[in-house]
Amino acid sequence: MKTVTGNTNRNMKWIILFLLPVTVLLIAFFVYPIIFLIILSFMEWNGIESMSFVGTENFKRLFSDSVFQTAIKNNVIWALSAALLQIPLALVIALILAREPKGWRFFRTVYFLPNVISLVALAMLWRAMYNPEFGVVNHLLRGVGLGHLAKNWLGDLTAALPAVIFSYQIYIGYFMVIILAGTLSIPKTFYEAAMIDGANVLQQELYITLPVIRGIIVTAGTLAVAFALRQFETTFLMTAGGPANRTPVMGLFMYRRMAGLTYGRAAATGVLMIVLGVIILSGLQRVFGKSDAVEDSMQ
Repeated sequence: MKTVTGNTNRNMKWIILFLLPVTVLLIAFFVYPIIFLIILSFMEWNGIESMSFVGTENFKRLFSDSVFQTAIKNNVIWALSAALLQIPLALVIALILAREPKGWRFFRTVYFLPNVISLVALAMLWRAMYNPEFGVVNHLLRGVGLGHLAKNWLGDLTAALPAVIFSYQIYIGYFMVIILAGTLSIPKTFYEAAMIDGANVLQQELYITLPVIRGIIVTAGTLAVAFALRQFETTFLMTAGGPANRTPVMGLFMYRRMAGLTYGRAAATGVLMIVLGVIILSGLQRVFGKSDAVEDSMQ
């Protein structure tokens, strides 16, 4: 008994020793900044003079700002686009490639390629493609007889936000790789047994693949929504929040407050971004669950 206790104490010392650097980094670069952000959200500060406490005034000003209200709505739309567009597209591609058709490794690389290219470069590329006079999008529409649909995509009040969101769907390869890895890990014997029982490909995917990789799909969806909620670069580079403040997101709104030296309101925006993210991600986990069928069967 003493030996077991001694070994446990000795192991605990090593556990604490190995966790200590990570814990220090976590506190220094995550916990402390969040605490400072929350405190700053109740202050008025221009970064030069001393802070002054204003209570909830920053939050009141934010919720009375029509641009901020639009930014919240756009953040929710971005999150929904990630959950309802990116993940389903990534899932379909992953299921197809998991069947290992001819050239599937090539297509896997092609779909993932945008994730290794600079986001700035891709945003500038899409901006050029959306150019009303020289852009590829309008030329393609005119070429297939749909010239009446050609427009200034990034300058149109109703088309700007969908155009920016559509350009972001090129990053489905990241989530496709995650789902594909989970799908390829499923034993082939599952499908062989299903084929013997007369199940077709669609039935195999519905009753074997999807239940087994449910947890992986939820994980990929959580990541996609998290990336969408912190959206900034694409919107900033392609529209800068225009036209007429139709496409701003909370990250861009916070950047503008910081550029205007109103750090209190910028911090309040950051706090609300965190709250919105927690609410949406918690709802996603509650609706779709946290585990997969295999884990459930092992409990």
